[in-house]
Amino acid sequence: MPAGVVSYDHPLDAWRMVSSRFRLGAVLGINQTLSWGMTFYLPAIIAGPVEATFGASGFPVLGAFSWSLLVTGACAPRVGAWIDRHGGRGALLVSIVVMAIGQAVLAFSPGLVVWYLGWTIIGVGMSMGLYDAAFATVGGLLGKDAGPSITGITLVAGFASTVFWTLGAALIGVLDWRGLLLAYAGLMLLVNLPMVWLLVPPAPPRPRQDSAAGSGPRSAAQRRILVLLAAFFALRWFITSALAVHILPLLMGVGLTAPEAVGVAALIGPGQVAGRLIEYTIGPRINLLVKARIGALLFPLGALLLWLGGPFAATGFALLYGMSNGIMTINRGTLPLALFGPEGYARILGWLAVPVLLAQATAPSLAAPLVGALPALEVFLLCGAAAAVAVLFLLPLRLPNGGDA
Repeated sequence: MPAGVVSYDHPLDAWRMVSSRFRLGAVLGINQTLSWGMTFYLPAIIAGPVEATFGASGFPVLGAFSWSLLVTGACAPRVGAWIDRHGGRGALLVSIVVMAIGQAVLAFSPGLVVWYLGWTIIGVGMSMGLYDAAFATVGGLLGKDAGPSITGITLVAGFASTVFWTLGAALIGVLDWRGLLLAYAGLMLLVNLPMVWLLVPPAPPRPRQDSAAGSGPRSAAQRRILVLLAAFFALRWFITSALAVHILPLLMGVGLTAPEAVGVAALIGPGQVAGRLIEYTIGPRINLLVKARIGALLFPLGALLLWLGGPFAATGFALLYGMSNGIMTINRGTLPLALFGPEGYARILGWLAVPVLLAQATAPSLAAPLVGALPALEVFLLCGAAAAVAVLFLLPLRLPNGGDA
């Protein structure tokens, strides 16, 4: 039988395979909801109380989170190489323990020095336990058939911010920020850890490769593809990270009242889930690169809507922007898999994570002077123009079968 062709001896075998992939996507989706919600989305809840406790300004307190993203980026390529050799389940399990340790260190920190130590530990944990590791785990288990499971992971985890911003806001008044961190560490160890241990299978044995053969893209064409992907994702995540910090004042700057701005901003999350749901339901009927380009263009189109002014235009922007971000998150897992194949997939994800995390860490600070100097509409239009430029990096890409479909 030709390589890569799956044979089913009984019709039920196909159903069991589909069920297994669905279960894997659901389990890792819950894992990512917990891991993202209790690390990446943590500063929004605890930064203010921590500033009051330490008597520090917001810059050094939030700077620790930016530092953790740089740590994550520095570790990502090595983590990817390890996952390629051993599979992703072990990395996910270790990440949960490391993130719980980091949360405990934060909970007991008396000041900024230990606070930064805790975020350094969490940064190491995030390099082993967020989307790239989950995507690599699925890629190692399912190969080129991992796309639907990757979409399922992002679909479930799209609720991470909503769940944990709500949960954190409810608990912090009862537990204080230190108690909240210890509660999160407990959830990591008592829920997240056993779930991954029991329900995520280990990767099958892999033939040993020498380091030169598995070090990454080996041809000039592959290196060019990697640079184009890195440029696209880094530019888009820079824009997204910059807007995430300044979105409320910018929306009020285009004429919305404070309650309207909050309501419109709240639609970005559902927009992300809607984009992922569309990808999950109709995505298999449309070729991958066309989907990626259309999804990337939704953000510039949404920015143009703001020219019309008013809450309805802003609502359209929020939904299109959210949908674009949701589809882009899926593309971060599916595009490298389609363009490079499953061999060395985790390592490729690790290298792509470096510019993305660097962009995420630096965007809020670098964008602040621009946001302060320009009218809000011009900021949105400039971001839309930059997102349109990012689409250009996707245009030269072709799938290995010779087409772009």
